[in-house]
Amino acid sequence: MADPRETRVLLEHAEDPALRTLAGYKRLVGGYATQEKAYRELEQDEILSELEDSGLRGRGGAGFSMGKKASFLPRGEMQKYLCCNADESEPGAFKDRELMQRNPHQLIEGIAIAALAADAGHAFIFIRGEYADQADILDAAVAEAYEAGYLGENILGTHRDLELVVHRGAGAYICGEETALLDALEGKRGNPRLKPPFPAVQGLYGGPTLINNVETLSNVPRIVANGAEWFRGFGTEQSPGTKVVSISGGVRRPGNYEVELGMSTRELVEGLAGGPLPGRELKAFFPGGSSSPVLTAEEGLDLPYSFEAMAEAGSMLGSGSIIVADDTVSIPHLALRTARFYHHESCGKCTPCREGTNWTAKMLERVVRGEATPMDLDIIASVQQNIIGHCLCVLGDSMAMPVAAMVRKFREEFEDVMASAPTAVAA
Repeated sequence: MADPRETRVLLEHAEDPALRTLAGYKRLVGGYATQEKAYRELEQDEILSELEDSGLRGRGGAGFSMGKKASFLPRGEMQKYLCCNADESEPGAFKDRELMQRNPHQLIEGIAIAALAADAGHAFIFIRGEYADQADILDAAVAEAYEAGYLGENILGTHRDLELVVHRGAGAYICGEETALLDALEGKRGNPRLKPPFPAVQGLYGGPTLINNVETLSNVPRIVANGAEWFRGFGTEQSPGTKVVSISGGVRRPGNYEVELGMSTRELVEGLAGGPLPGRELKAFFPGGSSSPVLTAEEGLDLPYSFEAMAEAGSMLGSGSIIVADDTVSIPHLALRTARFYHHESCGKCTPCREGTNWTAKMLERVVRGEATPMDLDIIASVQQNIIGHCLCVLGDSMAMPVAAMVRKFREEFEDVMASAPTAVAA
């Protein structure tokens, strides 16, 4: 059951298994009525204007305006594409999994309307390989949509076509980066591309391509149905709408919670998620998945959970995935685990990321073994600054930002670990 403090829009009726089916989607939330209206009554510019005026920001991490991004695609007769990024591989993120599992038709309808706004005739859902059950659910829903005439040729008798394919990835984190996703879709190794050109100009198969996240596209039917002002009635001026927040780690009730952006972070962590386990205290948390700089309890709990508030605090809302570390967690070991993950997932294409993640992981291993000195912490911090902003994509930054924040904010704990490790170097 939903908590009364939630504001369920995307997760409305999520507990009803009938929502997975086309019949249930229509009965419970009036599914596909918005697509019918859009395809029969609305022009491309009207949909783009509604999306841009709504202030919907990308829910995958970057937080860029969805409507503005769609408007970047050039006009003309060239083949255009839409790609849904369902490669949810960020540690701490599991919201898209639930959205696809509970309400796949909401995503499909959102893709169909967004494709109309972008004038795209082909669409793909790139889903991570580990989401096998969710991919099966999407396959079944896509088949239902084709059979009912919401996908395919001459949709709803409007002479508009849209082909939608569910493509299963092979389990590489780097494919969550939009240009690496495009390479993987084309049958290549998933490596980021040099930008510019940006995908909106030259993307999949060289054609203009709109790439959006599952949660972002799932918002489209409600916005087009109810209007931009309705959407702006939720959240804050700079962060309108609701957000599905994944909360995990040292809390009593981990899970997904859909709330209005701007809700108190304390209410999210201590209210909805129940706070730390008995006898424990919150030490730090990642506000937006493992790639966001950590905030201490004092820094972040009393802030509103919004794009702007998290940025002002020196972190970011990112994918909207809060990972809580209580007072039993060793921050140096957490930093090492973070560095090891990004080192393992680096594609190796650019030097700052390939060498920087490897070097950072090795230095942090020296720290936890007690073989490092306080000077090594300065070197680790310096290396992170040389990684940030110098990589082909944001993977290197995704390690450097949280590791740098942990070293800076918990330096004393790093020094204590170095001094107390069994093999600590004698002073």
